[in-house]
Amino acid sequence: MTHDAAFDTVLAVDWSSGHDRGAAPKQDAIWTCLARSGQPTDPVYHRNRQVAEASIADTIAQEHAAGRRVLVIFDLCFAYPAGFAQALTGTSDPLAVWDWFEERVKDSKHANNRFDLAGQINAMFPGIGPFWGNGRPHHDVDHLPRTQKTSGYGGHGLPEFRDTDTAAKGAQSPFKLSGVGVVGSQVIMGLPMLSRLRRGFGADLSVWPFQPATTPIVLAESYFSLLPDGLDRDLHPIKDAAQTTLYATAFSALSQTDMAQCLDVPASQEGWVLGLGSQHLLRAAMPDPVAPTSDSASGTKLTPPPLRNDCFAMPQGAHWTPVDAALDHLQKHLSPVTGQDIIHVTGAAGRILARPVIAARSHPPHPNAAVDGYAFAGPLPPGTHDLPLHPGRSAAGAPFAGTVPQGHALRILTGANIPSGTDTVVLQEDVTASDTRIALHGPLKQGANARRAGEDMTKGDIVLPAGRRLTPADLATLAACGTGDITVRQRLRVGVLSTGDELRDPGSVVDDGQIFDANRAMLLADVAGWGHAPVDLGRAPDDRDRLRHILTQAATRCDAILTSGGASAGDEDHVSALLATTGSFALWRIAVKPGRPLALGLWDGVPVFGLPGNPVAAQVCALIFAYPALAVLAGADWQPPQSFTVPAGFSKSKKPGRREYLRARINDGAAQVFPSEGSGRVSGLSWATGLVALPDDGIDVRPGTPVTFLPFTGFS
Repeated sequence: MTHDAAFDTVLAVDWSSGHDRGAAPKQDAIWTCLARSGQPTDPVYHRNRQVAEASIADTIAQEHAAGRRVLVIFDLCFAYPAGFAQALTGTSDPLAVWDWFEERVKDSKHANNRFDLAGQINAMFPGIGPFWGNGRPHHDVDHLPRTQKTSGYGGHGLPEFRDTDTAAKGAQSPFKLSGVGVVGSQVIMGLPMLSRLRRGFGADLSVWPFQPATTPIVLAESYFSLLPDGLDRDLHPIKDAAQTTLYATAFSALSQTDMAQCLDVPASQEGWVLGLGSQHLLRAAMPDPVAPTSDSASGTKLTPPPLRNDCFAMPQGAHWTPVDAALDHLQKHLSPVTGQDIIHVTGAAGRILARPVIAARSHPPHPNAAVDGYAFAGPLPPGTHDLPLHPGRSAAGAPFAGTVPQGHALRILTGANIPSGTDTVVLQEDVTASDTRIALHGPLKQGANARRAGEDMTKGDIVLPAGRRLTPADLATLAACGTGDITVRQRLRVGVLSTGDELRDPGSVVDDGQIFDANRAMLLADVAGWGHAPVDLGRAPDDRDRLRHILTQAATRCDAILTSGGASAGDEDHVSALLATTGSFALWRIAVKPGRPLALGLWDGVPVFGLPGNPVAAQVCALIFAYPALAVLAGADWQPPQSFTVPAGFSKSKKPGRREYLRARINDGAAQVFPSEGSGRVSGLSWATGLVALPDDGIDVRPGTPVTFLPFTGFS
């Protein structure tokens, strides 16, 4: 495996111009695969372009937010032969063509306007063409010939192929819209998506080779037939899925030197196929064997790559780091460290989704009644109506099997399928009924008291995204759309360690120089309340060798470690001293009260958060910094705490320079603060129901001044 890869993540995308392909994975559809350092995950099937685009954008955003550099390779032409862009847009910039198509392409799950648009473009050129291949069997399109052999085709002044198409054996023309290898249709239906990605990620994204590949996100065109047939054998039974796996693996395994060689091509307006001419580098870089590493594909657990050794390193600059800058750094530089499990939805409460969940079935799957009553074909105009009652009824779980005749009504119960021949339900309290007829008053609009099929969720839609911690309500949502097994993150194992010779366990005998360890019980409860698996690491004395042994053992049992005490720069601050030997140490002097020093680093690859020893400062720093950081390490989305603006019920004059967090509670709708700001008053944490956050700038607070209140219940 290559360890100096040019990109942290490679996402391979096999695009399609076809209609919605249904829920079951199929050939000639859209497939994606993500790989890091030559290790692929399972390829993902996308039933239509709308689902695929959302997934691609989400994946890029997640990787970017985790601080990973991303290369996205598309088996899709990024440009046309020289002269096309100028004729179409008035500029030779191929990216202007992307925007031109994005403004004009109309696309839905089952229909699009690509053939009509191609005909309109052809009308702008002399002769016949350049596009050809009308794929509509019974509908001619003005200016769009069905084949290239159509009489008179040509005279439009453009070459059929780009230089890179000519150099890539077997490549198709981007002007070909139908038949085997419909490259042209894929391009028309793909460029709008590329344009939206560019707009969405702005300056963080570049398009190779038209722009230097120096940004955090790089889009590139490739050709998923560059490598010989057979290399993707056994990767997946569906060839498209196997190819995305192969190419994601190969490009992610390239070293910086080899990738630089692949990228070293002229910035032609026609573009270029990434990897063309460098196939030997791709083959040499691939691990052996190439295989997905998730549960369903190989039987092994999918383990994310370790955090970078410099993930906690702050940029050089100010001596004191503002709270928001510290939080922003954590959000950008941390990423999931947990593996994945496949479990049944019934046991998934509190677990974090590792992959988006796609609805296996629409909900409701069939139009059904919202009330007990009678079903008929609406609407009904104003006035009195008398309808014959058709024999039978429709009930939940026992739908009516026949068709209700026009002008008749059928008895129906809440939740029952709307019978064929009907579309409207009248509430039973609004009718007078006999055994054979019902009477009611109009008007009643068509569709009244009837739920539409799929009005809640539609089969194939993304129901819940990756990174979401599942609530009981989420489980109901997943079950309702037919979800059985889901892929979740393994629980983050968080070790909690107290340090200091002066500490003793609560309930033990102590002398005058000793205190009870208040932090460990508090932080273990925090970890459990945040949905992680707490690991009690006990207490460590002020002995560097002993602490080193404890941390080394803890790294084999934990995914992250919280320590309290020893996190500053004094003689007995052994946590900081040991982390400084790893090359990953960062002592953050944060402009915050209480708290300030945070010691961070990696011990045998496991992130360590060194919290202050004072219980109040330890709790505040745990809530503000450890809570969102651990969520990301666990695979969840970044989770800022819940907050509310409330009137102050206190007075305080605060100087500028640092954020202050005051223990507070709400009384009569206003925030009251604990009488003492002393961080040694542990009982103030029990008295409080949350924190008031005062801004970095100076502020004079008087009763009624708006302040920010963070309830403790929001940290969960």
